[in-house]
Amino acid sequence: MFSLSLQPLGGEPTTHRPQEAPVYSVTRFRKLLPVHLSCLFLFGPVSTVAQAAEGGLPSIEEKTASMRAIDGFIPMYWEASSGRLWLEISRWDTDVLHMTGLASGLGSNDIGLDRGQLAGSRVVRFHRVGPKVLMIQPNLDFRASSTNPREVQAVTDAFAPSTLWGFTAAAETDGRVLVDATGFVVRDMINWAQRLRPGTYRFDASRSAVHLPMTMGFPENTEIEASLTFVRQPGGGGGGFGG
Repeated sequence: MFSLSLQPLGGEPTTHRPQEAPVYSVTRFRKLLPVHLSCLFLFGPVSTVAQAAEGGLPSIEEKTASMRAIDGFIPMYWEASSGRLWLEISRWDTDVLHMTGLASGLGSNDIGLDRGQLAGSRVVRFHRVGPKVLMIQPNLDFRASSTNPREVQAVTDAFAPSTLWGFTAAAETDGRVLVDATGFVVRDMINWAQRLRPGTYRFDASRSAVHLPMTMGFPENTEIEASLTFVRQPGGGGGGFGG
């Protein structure tokens, strides 16, 4: 399983808070246990061999020779020279659980960011198409209980899945693919900027980064933490806290 990191927030000075007020949000991908999966959906055959990308790619060993390896459910590699986080994807078309939330808050109920706040979970799959690695959320709200394959396919065709993110393969070894996940992690994936009150905020990528101390790998889950900064915009109303 895989999880993403926390994200710190920042804002303009007020009478209650400093300009830089870090907040952390958490996103996790986890292994789905068979007992849970049987309640959610029917399994199809799992692809164990990825389609080879056009053109030659370096091996993962070559690409990550100077990086710090973080083993776990989804192996990770930290490239300190560029501040990038890489993921090694090998579980193709396999259901995993993706969860997001806040690991820390700002200490102010007015803003609306509280420690431990969950931001939802979803089942996702990694799918390879040439040089692309797509993270797809299947539509599990509708399914066919019939044993007729045509009826099952009709339901599948009627309710499309959602492609949540697209990665690009940078290296490959025996069906395992290395992708740069920095942009996926270091972003306002839950649209926190639209929820912050009072005032108007924007996500500042230049002051956001992977939070390495809390980026960890475990046998059944991988956790990535990111420090995100949100900047309060001039004007736009908002008044003071509690006003």
